[in-house]
Amino acid sequence: QVQLQESGPGLVKPSQTLSLTCTVSGGSITTGDYAWTWIRQPPGKGLEWMGAIAYDGSTYYSPSLKSRTSISRDTSKNQFSLQLSSVTPEDTAVYYCAREGGYWGKGTLVTVSS
Repeated sequence: QVQLQESGPGLVKPSQTLSLTCTVSGGSITTGDYAWTWIRQPPGKGLEWMGAIAYDGSTYYSPSLKSRTSISRDTSKNQFSLQLSSVTPEDTAVYYCAREGGYWGKGTLVTVSS
């Protein structure tokens, strides 16, 4: 059973970089034709797909966030990470990592505030 767990700071100051890590267990991020994804949900709003890293390391980003987003991976730890730069309070959201097939982390709330 694949399990995903997000980790990272819950509070980030405006203009700084938000960094989150997703630790995957029960399956390798380098096998299978899967994309490992970051999704967020601002308070009171819908889900927003941010980007993904595929099993072969290829990355894909939402056009609206591409200039500020970077997704990378550490295959030795079976983790993939999100960096979102120049954050504003509008980036406050619950951030999820996920994989197709219905596998989601529990989500982590990140608040952008001074």
